[in-house]
Amino acid sequence: MRIARFSIDGNVGFGVVEGDADTEPGLVLDIIKGHPFGEFERSGQKVPLGQVRLLAPVLPSKVVAVGRNYAEHAEELGHTVPETPVVFFKPSTSVVGPGDPVAYPAFSADVQHEAELAVVIGRMCHQVPRERVAEVVLGYTCANDLTARDVQRGEEQWARSKGFDGSCPLGPWVETELDPADVAVACTVNGEQRQLGRTGEMVRSVADLVVHISEAMTLLPGDVILTGTPAGVGPLNVGDEVAVTIEGIGTLTNKVIKRG
Repeated sequence: MRIARFSIDGNVGFGVVEGDADTEPGLVLDIIKGHPFGEFERSGQKVPLGQVRLLAPVLPSKVVAVGRNYAEHAEELGHTVPETPVVFFKPSTSVVGPGDPVAYPAFSADVQHEAELAVVIGRMCHQVPRERVAEVVLGYTCANDLTARDVQRGEEQWARSKGFDGSCPLGPWVETELDPADVAVACTVNGEQRQLGRTGEMVRSVADLVVHISEAMTLLPGDVILTGTPAGVGPLNVGDEVAVTIEGIGTLTNKVIKRG
């Protein structure tokens, strides 16, 4: 099931995306009654997807991201795979949705794309046993862990380099039935392929990460875990259109603009 968050005529809601086509003309939203983090039912009120504005599929209280979870990516940045996961936060203000512009931060000259599978938490949880990870996951979406690489190199903490406004595009919806074990993760910039990997190459699986992170903190409904990026990260410029595509989910597209 694909659950989207959308806006129409100033109203925000959730809907189930129906249709087999990969393009908007073939898709419709069945608006739901209730909330995707609890019991809900389809209303039967359907709207063509092209008539709504898709929003970030969730508004997380926190985005918990994992670095260096693909060996080739760690290598391309001159790092080794750490013995324990590198975990950092991106604030809720970093989240934007599909189609939203991303303003190039004034304090950086080297913003880079990082295509990632994002895990969306479906219920409050803490110290999750491995065998119960599936019970706390609502589904999965596409993410772009935009990074001010020059700032990351110059500052010990990654708060500014990873957490600037707009640095966490999410979307286009949450896929609840995805098996995350081995799906393709790709990134294109202006139609040119930059990244192509598979989640099967991750050093630590989704289950590993949920267990590790929830040992330390309570995860709330709508919280997001970013699972790391495959090799091929590279720079973005003002005017670029960057697209993250994950097999079984869809494509998240954003355009880089000059900060006003």
